[in-house]
Amino acid sequence: MAHSIRDIAAALGAEAEGELDLTVTGASEPQVAGPDQLALAMDPRYGEGMAKGQARAAILWPGADWRGMGLKAAIFAPRGRLAMAGLSRMMDPGPDIAPGLHVMTVIDATAEIGEGAAIGPFVTIGAGVRIGPGARIASHVSIAEGAQIGAEALILHGARIGARVRIGDRFICQPGAVIGADGFSFVTPEKSGVEEIRETLGARAEIRAQNWTRIHSLGAVTIGDDVEIGANACIDRGTVRDTVIGAGSKLDNLVHVGHNVQVGRDCLLCGQVGIAGSARIGDRVVLGGQCGVSDNIFIGDDVIAGGATKILTNAPAGRVLLGYPAVRMETHVEMQKALRRLPRLAARVGEIEKSLMPDLDKG
Repeated sequence: MAHSIRDIAAALGAEAEGELDLTVTGASEPQVAGPDQLALAMDPRYGEGMAKGQARAAILWPGADWRGMGLKAAIFAPRGRLAMAGLSRMMDPGPDIAPGLHVMTVIDATAEIGEGAAIGPFVTIGAGVRIGPGARIASHVSIAEGAQIGAEALILHGARIGARVRIGDRFICQPGAVIGADGFSFVTPEKSGVEEIRETLGARAEIRAQNWTRIHSLGAVTIGDDVEIGANACIDRGTVRDTVIGAGSKLDNLVHVGHNVQVGRDCLLCGQVGIAGSARIGDRVVLGGQCGVSDNIFIGDDVIAGGATKILTNAPAGRVLLGYPAVRMETHVEMQKALRRLPRLAARVGEIEKSLMPDLDKG
């Protein structure tokens, strides 16, 4: 679909100059852009690539010499990534799901499907399910009994929505995600080795055979409005109360949220984050890729944890964390500097020992 520079600038709330009725059909990096593509050079670092491509229009940083680049039109973006968000939303056609209900879909007679829904083939919708208006559901999705999904949902191929899960409006679910699986919760008749180690921090009175008894999950999952769930992410149902994902939060691919976890509003959980059962996460928390959160702890509002951080104890609001175990980022940097100095320090200690050896022998 073609878009004029005028329309794009209006959609982004950005200023534009030149031939505003010029149209483009897509976006591209500057060095490979064709004449019908909008070059993306929102930072001066990418400006030199303009000469290698054939773009006639571009999104540039404020003050860029677009005429000197040989362009016919330019849009100016003070905040490049924000402009990219608006542009990508405008140009993304989304999945091709035909309107209406596909004939190869199985929908229980008691389910309620909102007006304007588009549901693809091999979708299974269970008893008592309620799906809001404007929902788009791709092939091979299953939605179990009693689930409720709000308006304008987009659920992509092969996702699994469990029983009694409740989801707000404008939900986006990537392929293969599982929401509402049973929690990983087991107990032994006698005190387990894990419980003993937790109490003693390492000591065990006796090692003996133990059998695990399953604790079933009676709760479900509650998800707020404007939440996005990445591909192959897993959110376990609660044991008694629901696992909760707050409005506006975004979960990346392969994120695992354990049973009873409470995630606040507008959180960002990056790839392979794992949150153990009954942890509580505040609002606007950012956890970098491969972060781990121990069970039954609290992470305060606005905490930011760098990639691979392992959070084993409560984290106060606003703290910036890094490392394993997690410490303040500035402390972690100093620890790493000290670690790099250890070989040199060991050599100096060895030299001092050698110099003291004669005196030690006399003693």
